[in-house]
Amino acid sequence: MSDKPHDYCGIFGIFNSDDAAINTYYGLHALQHRGQESAGIVTSWYDPAKGFPTMPTHKDFGLVLNVFNDKSLFKNKLKGTAAIGHNRYSTAGSSTNPANIQPFRAHLKGGNLALAHNGNLTNARGIRQRFIQEGVLFQSTSDTEIILHLIARSQETDPVEQIMDALRQVTGAYCLVILTDTQLIAVRDPNGFRPLALGRKGDAYVVASETCAFDIMGADYIRDVRPGEILVIDRNTVATGEPQSRFLPPQPGTGSSGCIFEYVYFSRPDSRIFGESTDKVRRRIGQFLAKEHPITSFLRTKGGKQPVVISVPDSSNTAALGYAYENQALGHDCRFEIGLIRNHYVGRTFISPGQEMRDLRVRTKFNIVRGVLEGRPVVIVDDSIVRGTTSRHLVDMIRAANPTEIHFLASSPPVVEPCHYGMDFPSPGELIANRYDRDVVRIAEALGVDSLHYLSPHGLVAAVKDANAADFNYCTACFTGDYPVPVTTGVGKEENELS
Repeated sequence: MSDKPHDYCGIFGIFNSDDAAINTYYGLHALQHRGQESAGIVTSWYDPAKGFPTMPTHKDFGLVLNVFNDKSLFKNKLKGTAAIGHNRYSTAGSSTNPANIQPFRAHLKGGNLALAHNGNLTNARGIRQRFIQEGVLFQSTSDTEIILHLIARSQETDPVEQIMDALRQVTGAYCLVILTDTQLIAVRDPNGFRPLALGRKGDAYVVASETCAFDIMGADYIRDVRPGEILVIDRNTVATGEPQSRFLPPQPGTGSSGCIFEYVYFSRPDSRIFGESTDKVRRRIGQFLAKEHPITSFLRTKGGKQPVVISVPDSSNTAALGYAYENQALGHDCRFEIGLIRNHYVGRTFISPGQEMRDLRVRTKFNIVRGVLEGRPVVIVDDSIVRGTTSRHLVDMIRAANPTEIHFLASSPPVVEPCHYGMDFPSPGELIANRYDRDVVRIAEALGVDSLHYLSPHGLVAAVKDANAADFNYCTACFTGDYPVPVTTGVGKEENELS
């Protein structure tokens, strides 16, 4: 059981590329960190033997490398110059049901349509129950299928109008890549919860959850898909260089609300999301953490060996660098060191023989650099503390190296509330901040550290806005309970398996 929230999903789309499926494969490979349960690719191809457009599909459980390990798929099956792909971590819909593997594909009255979704709909349960009462048959338990049914039931005739009609009826967080027989359509919800970027490689257009998917194929970043934008890419776009844009109406009483946890943890540091470099933002978060909690404010021993600042690799590396740099700029003696080594070859299927072996699971992922830690103060910087189980085991490992003291800093506030917009947190009762009534001293004792310090909610937002000057606001609901879009009871991850 992971001690971190799980990523949502990764989506990718490409139009007008002779290597559409192969580029989608590499794009999904770059986005693998956003979902590891399953992967899928759908292409659009006019089959001369059949005399009509088709949408070849290949998807299965597992990592991208495993799902697409047969090279002949790209030559013999996944033909066409347009494609969409999806990496899945399930937040709504069972992870063991093969019908939930995306992209979804359907033949509608206007032709073929395939869809991949990143996010969570907040009114999914009500729509699903209404559809069931009306006799609609569901193939999956994912909230994504609701969007597909809404499109199919629309009385509009144009595919873009059908999509707009469907999306006016849903609320919550969603980024979509949609493939028709003649178009690639990218959609971002009106609040902009999830990131989605537009790029270009020659005459080919690409969209992806993160720009690291552009880098792997040599595409150039153009801009973000705007909140509420329905971006249509077709042959006219290739000829004119201008995608067509339509916009969904904003959610009443709400504004932009990008998920701030993207900057804290989820996105790769080499990605540009919400218009700014993740690496730059994380460094600034570390600097603001140093301003709120300078190293001199909690160190107990004076005049001993130089304190070291270490990260919990990999997502907290740049925040730890920012923390150490700002302390040095403030005149506080410390240095950044690599004190923990992460084993990147541990798969998700590693099996331990029982609960008593939980410590062994941590040791398969991390090991200490004893010479860096021994006999000196150690300051651990991590991006977040969720359950606290992994943090406690890491502290025990570091303590075995005999540092003089250990302090733990989180570059985000305490996680206290669930996310309803596509991030899979443990239940509120499992969150360490709630188990100890949000008492930092008690949490520090549970972790076995000499002191514990969190970045404040105000400090986190201020750091992000200081690094990203765009006129954009952020969702902090998991830290504050302030939900920007009203939440009705959603569909639980396994709930519909029994319905």
